[in-house]
Amino acid sequence: MATLGTSGLPEDRNPSTTSKANNNSNDSLNPAASRRGLRESDTAPRRGMQRMSRAANRPAVPTTTAPTPTAKRKPRLRPLANLAVMAIAGGIIATVAIPAYAFNPATSNQASFGTSVIDDMKKANSQTAHVSSAIDGPVASGDTFSATTEQQLADQKAAAERAAAAKQMQAYAAAYDGPSASDYLKNPPYPNFSLSQVFAVAQQYIGTPYVYGGDTPAGFDCSGYVMFVYAQFGISLPHSASAQGAMGTRISIQDAQPGDVVIMLGGAHDGFYAGNGNIMDAPDVGRSISIRPIWTDDFYIVRYGI
Repeated sequence: MATLGTSGLPEDRNPSTTSKANNNSNDSLNPAASRRGLRESDTAPRRGMQRMSRAANRPAVPTTTAPTPTAKRKPRLRPLANLAVMAIAGGIIATVAIPAYAFNPATSNQASFGTSVIDDMKKANSQTAHVSSAIDGPVASGDTFSATTEQQLADQKAAAERAAAAKQMQAYAAAYDGPSASDYLKNPPYPNFSLSQVFAVAQQYIGTPYVYGGDTPAGFDCSGYVMFVYAQFGISLPHSASAQGAMGTRISIQDAQPGDVVIMLGGAHDGFYAGNGNIMDAPDVGRSISIRPIWTDDFYIVRYGI
């Protein structure tokens, strides 16, 4: 039996028809809602068309994958990574620095290993070492050197010259067998003294070799030469340059004549004055009697027979 105003079974009714009927009944009851519904029904198609148009004109946007949870946590992990790097660097520095100051000699005996012999010696203050007297130190050996002074060199040179002169004297003594200076003093060949004659006799021996200690024409030294010449005039002179200088009378160089005697200061050498600032003398070993310039200002002139 059906209810009034309805026809058929409830399941045979059209839901949309029923809904519309309900809406119509509601709209008829609420005029504002009815107008709003009309506007919405009127604008809905236009909005849909606008959305479709914008969607058609919009450029395609590449599909992006949503960030994974790990990617979201990366910014949070960066500070942690920096801290980790700093911790590692600090550990390396500490590893290098710890050996420089970590060891404490005062606590070294407290280590797990036992004390050493050195530690026992430190505690006992045993700081002495005993070496057997049987052990000899190394013996250093080397060449010995000695320095020769100038005086020693001069003495050696003089000794060599004397040795050479002695040998030469033996040769020259055998080479001359004429009168000696002492023989001439007993019977002088030139009893009348004259400086020019003295110089002329002295010139006869130019070229005679120098012989240390020589006083004959086989060989002369400086004072032996002067002594031998003046002995021929009856004037006795010692065989020494300094002694010959002490016996004569000193005169100025302006008054000197050939035949006067030139005495070097100190009495180390002498010879005959040859005029014009020259001397005729027996120079030294290896040379012969000759005329040469006076080489120094340290000299004076002596004259005999006055």
